[in-house]
Amino acid sequence: MKKLAVVAIGGNAVNRPGEEATAENMMKNLSETARFLVSMLDDYDIVITHGNGPQVGNLLVQQELAKHVIPPFPIDVNDAQTQGSLGYMIALTLGNELRKRNIQREIAAVVTQIIVDKNDPGFQKPSKPVGPFYSKEEAEKLQQEKGWIMKEDAGRGWRRVVPSPIPLDIVEKNVIKTLVEKDMIVIAAGGGGIPVIQENGTLKGVEAVIDKDRASALLAKEIDADILIILTGVEKVYINYNKPDQKALDHLTVEEAKKYLAEGQFPSGSMGPKIEAAIDFVTSTGRECLITDMAVLDKALKGLTGTRITL
Repeated sequence: MKKLAVVAIGGNAVNRPGEEATAENMMKNLSETARFLVSMLDDYDIVITHGNGPQVGNLLVQQELAKHVIPPFPIDVNDAQTQGSLGYMIALTLGNELRKRNIQREIAAVVTQIIVDKNDPGFQKPSKPVGPFYSKEEAEKLQQEKGWIMKEDAGRGWRRVVPSPIPLDIVEKNVIKTLVEKDMIVIAAGGGGIPVIQENGTLKGVEAVIDKDRASALLAKEIDADILIILTGVEKVYINYNKPDQKALDHLTVEEAKKYLAEGQFPSGSMGPKIEAAIDFVTSTGRECLITDMAVLDKALKGLTGTRITL
């Protein structure tokens, strides 16, 4: 029996740092990503999740510039748009890689709504970076002119931040489970899912972006995945990152992860949500989470690199 893995691909799988966010560049990068993902299929069935912070942020910039011509959409609708566009791009590049290798598998991209609490404190403290990076001067200007909340993002520049509530339930979870049982490769919970709240027996979209790693952990629990794999821009998790005494971690227990998190070792704009997602999944299931760079995924799955979080 193959293991079932939820694989969360990071923003660098879609857009490289400093690279122009064109459709051509996104397709090129996702074609490379597809090669790594297809190489897993001998040993794993996979459900793919992805971020959308840069893409939804770019949509917000476009709509801000064009607001005098076309009314801007709310963030939840932009979340849905990026789920559709990125789901299509991942399905297309993955399908092409499967055909190259003569592998017969069906792919389904599921537009996914995720329920959040309308009273989640995340709505009062926006924390999720979206869109491009700005200099400090540009950020201050945007904050004054547009009322955006801007924060420094892990030494890489300043970005707009929006609310990021905790994901509670997945509306389409039974659809995703059925597709997995039918041996399909599923793309789901893209961009952390479309945030919706329950109100008077109905669902309503809200202005927020759910963190994709937290949503991935929830999805992994819901579909009874054997492992949660979070792909990011570093080979291993570090403490004292980017400092002279930085140290790579091969293994972390949940208790160690909680300790380092409390010490501020993992910033909220970068590694923090990944560690929180790992803690959530491992604590709830007793299974493991692997955090690594996509380029060394094959080695990491053999235990030769990456950071594993376990009980």
